[in-house]
Amino acid sequence: MGADTRKSKARTPRDHGKGQTLGFSVQSEDRPVLDELVDYFGGGNRSAYLRATYRVMKSIMLAEQLRELQAYGQQRTAELGIEPAEVPDRVREFLKGEGRA
Repeated sequence: MGADTRKSKARTPRDHGKGQTLGFSVQSEDRPVLDELVDYFGGGNRSAYLRATYRVMKSIMLAEQLRELQAYGQQRTAELGIEPAEVPDRVREFLKGEGRA
């Protein structure tokens, strides 16, 4: 008998013209929660649910990055002895080109 040359559906994304079908696994204990979220946010459609989560997760990612940048900025201004009240003026000066050396 010949070897099976079909591609595995679980490993190869399928392109249907609209997007790609991707496979992923969910722990059995998480399935009820996933189904509930899919019903609520995706109207029963897993793809619609996943698309709805993009906006939420992207906003969480950006908020975390902003917090990290803010903490870095606060650390650097403290190291340089810059008072928080001075920051807006210093930023304006820099953006005008006055702060560049």
